[in-house]
Amino acid sequence: MSTVEVKEIAPLLTVENLVVEYPSKKFRAKPFRALTDVNISIGQGETLGLVGESGSGKTTLGRAVLGLAPVTGGKITFEGNDISHATRKQRRTLSRDVQVVFQDPYTSLNPALEIGDILAEPLGVQGMEQAAARKRIKELLDQVGLPSDAIHRLPREFSGGQRQRVAIARALALSPKLIVCDEPVSALDLSTQARVLDLFLQIQKDTGVSYLFVSHDLDVVRHISHRVAVMYHGEIVEQGPAEVVTRDPEHPYTQRLLLASPVPDPDRQEQRRADRHRLLEIQRQQNEQAGVPA
Repeated sequence: MSTVEVKEIAPLLTVENLVVEYPSKKFRAKPFRALTDVNISIGQGETLGLVGESGSGKTTLGRAVLGLAPVTGGKITFEGNDISHATRKQRRTLSRDVQVVFQDPYTSLNPALEIGDILAEPLGVQGMEQAAARKRIKELLDQVGLPSDAIHRLPREFSGGQRQRVAIARALALSPKLIVCDEPVSALDLSTQARVLDLFLQIQKDTGVSYLFVSHDLDVVRHISHRVAVMYHGEIVEQGPAEVVTRDPEHPYTQRLLLASPVPDPDRQEQRRADRHRLLEIQRQQNEQAGVPA
């Protein structure tokens, strides 16, 4: 997979010293801290790949940007405006510029609605007239490579890749400036993944939209990202150009993620497995000394 060329871009989204905590369900127990002092930025037309294992906090960061996770400390700024504690009304206005594509194309679409109605929802919320909405829906279907007759079909009539294209079209409906992509290809097979990733790249080229692209797969973020941030236990442990972070990482955790990707050569795969176990043991010893869970 090729790497997107790195370029200098002015910030669109800035996250500074972000802390996210959830109240504990146990009486008088300390709140659970999901994110600690997280700092990232995303420029106009740029993709930041956010990578980490399950439970690392990467999805929580995306949810915080969307206003779906509580901001306990720090600040989230979009186009120079603090959106850390935006009201519901402010979030509705903000939805024109910030959208999301969720992980599972099977559950993110309402199975009872035709595709045309699904795509019309965000347009109707923003007050677009029916004639203009119909024209926009046809444009969206063409943009994501779906036939015009999809308007009158239900989600169950499409494959997983096609459903994700519908979800992408819905996110594009209001011509947003930023899309949070939460593991958008992890539920798809490899060939479909490649086609959907190429679609994301083409849409970015055509529209200049920015992506916060959440994934557990270094190969995926290498293919689509300008820069990569690596999360471990709710903290950013490494950040830099995609080519550097995904091919020659400095942090042991990122090295472990890289070694977890399979290779076709059995001898190389065996060596990678041994190297990963060695790094795991080093990390376990460091965690024990610091009192951090493995």
